[in-house]
Amino acid sequence: MEPVTKNIVVDIPIVSDAKQAIEKMLLEVKRCHTESWNAQIFQWKKEYPLKMTINSGVTPEKIINTINETFSESIVVTDVGQHQMWTTQYLEMNEYKQLLTSGGLGTMGYGFPAAIGAQFGNPDKTVICISGDGGMQMNIQEMATAVAWELPLILCIFNNSCLGMVRQWQKLFYGKRYSSTCLRGGKNCKSHCSGLNISEANSSGTDSSGVSSSCPAYSPDFVKLAESYGAYGIRVENEEDIRSAFLQAMENKKAPTIIEFMIDSEEIVLPMVQGGKPLSEMILDC
Repeated sequence: MEPVTKNIVVDIPIVSDAKQAIEKMLLEVKRCHTESWNAQIFQWKKEYPLKMTINSGVTPEKIINTINETFSESIVVTDVGQHQMWTTQYLEMNEYKQLLTSGGLGTMGYGFPAAIGAQFGNPDKTVICISGDGGMQMNIQEMATAVAWELPLILCIFNNSCLGMVRQWQKLFYGKRYSSTCLRGGKNCKSHCSGLNISEANSSGTDSSGVSSSCPAYSPDFVKLAESYGAYGIRVENEEDIRSAFLQAMENKKAPTIIEFMIDSEEIVLPMVQGGKPLSEMILDC
């Protein structure tokens, strides 16, 4: 048997069947009184509410708030990336909701298969998977499984035409030297074309997401891809269509529904801390 402290030195090494170990540990758990600490946290949330830097059109905050308002009981699963951070920031949790996420493990592609497992284990609950346009393509072939088993998953794709979290780091810490993060990029694209910010975009013939009429069409077309598997596909480009898309998806009981939300590539996750920096240097706005 490999030593417990092979890679990380632990204070109390435990080698046991997980169930038996947890049962024994539960006998030692003492109730913690967290009322005052929770009150402090809620006070901070009231004093420093989270607000999106760009708040026009279809935004992650509006999408997740619509989930909060529409679903009183659900299992929400995330993939990895910006959408994962936005979900943990804005999703309202209580005893009727569960969140499945891989945390800081960085496992892109986790969301869809985990959502399939959650739906199998909870056939009577609404399961919502929130993913990015990059992460969703890691295991998109599992759509065949979901369709074959008639799983009524609601799959939300935050499509910003890029690998958003990596692009955010390139924007904030690498002088907007964007590399290999634009998912519209092709052989004939001009170099650094994905570096447009909103003010530059508005003065150079592009829309507010930095996408110009000369950009290649996004591939794949997620709506057509869903339909090719025998699932449902909805594309949302306007704020007023967010809620109706979820209501329509709820009616589909025999197959998954992909809802593709077209969001701005300049939307970023805040607050954030650069790697290696202390919390005192947290970035609150930019």
